[in-house]
Amino acid sequence: AGGGGRPRCPPGALLAVAAVVVAAGWVRAEPSAEQSIDLIGKNEVYGDTRHEVSVYVKVFSNSPFLVCMDLALSQERIIDPNYLWIGPDGSNLQGQRYVNLTETGKLMVMGFRVSMSGAYTCTLSHKVIETTTQEEIEMVEAYKFMVYAYREADHAYQMSVRFSTMHCRLKTNGLFVEMLNKILNSIISHLTCHITGSSYKCHSIRTPKNGLQHELFVNFLVSPFAPGWQEVCHKVPYDCEDVTNRRVRQAAERIGKFFHQLKQVLKYEFHTVPTIQYVDNSFSMTPLDSCRPGFGKNHHTHQNCASCCVVCGPGTYSPNNEVTCQTCANPQARMYGAQSC
Repeated sequence: AGGGGRPRCPPGALLAVAAVVVAAGWVRAEPSAEQSIDLIGKNEVYGDTRHEVSVYVKVFSNSPFLVCMDLALSQERIIDPNYLWIGPDGSNLQGQRYVNLTETGKLMVMGFRVSMSGAYTCTLSHKVIETTTQEEIEMVEAYKFMVYAYREADHAYQMSVRFSTMHCRLKTNGLFVEMLNKILNSIISHLTCHITGSSYKCHSIRTPKNGLQHELFVNFLVSPFAPGWQEVCHKVPYDCEDVTNRRVRQAAERIGKFFHQLKQVLKYEFHTVPTIQYVDNSFSMTPLDSCRPGFGKNHHTHQNCASCCVVCGPGTYSPNNEVTCQTCANPQARMYGAQSC
């Protein structure tokens, strides 16, 4: 074959992007061993005739350009190319207002919504001209992209701390924990965060050096969803996870600083119960993730977006803020992002 023809490359020479995550205008990718790092900066994802390519797009942002060819073919001269893009609902994407479709076969889906998730397929037809006979041969190749909407996980922080007390049966133990909650809420309320799920237990502990001691084990959750958090989000276009996550991180840092300085705080704030003392270095903090309804995490299915809350696929749903999409009893359910079956 001569000018304009496509040599048949061995499989090892074909380069493809396995999966791409698009977030806030930048692309992070899980490169294969053969993938050029240049693909990341160009905001482009190439197809692969051998398998579908998974792409993850943050809700309300634009997708990367999906390229209707593999990387090897993109380096060649192509004669009379023609591109046909079909969306998840089976319709031709040419002329649709929510897509940017270039004359070179690149597709960008703009303002990505949950309902836009699904299979995007492109058929590329082009000609190969034999050098000697000038015979024209029509070539057809198909590429499939599975495009999923995702959100950032909502963050909260599980915290635990210990205090020494004179005895486990003292009424002041409960009063102390109530006052502690009020103080913690007061220092994070301006961030529209609050303390939830506060609880404590008192245990008697025998130590080799100090004999029998009594300690309060206090646990609580720092949540970004205090009353009024929706009003904060109304000031933010479209998505709010970035704002709530930043605020709850600031709240967690403030509480950590509070316990770091607690010896001084106890001296002035808790003078009515001086017998209860902070156990040095007992403060611990564990981040917890949750997903909005209709989204969940799946480390097996979405390995390249394992930290993301990915839209629940057809046949699954998530009715709450847990991190797992549940399987529908009705296998006919075909909607993405279902909150019920």
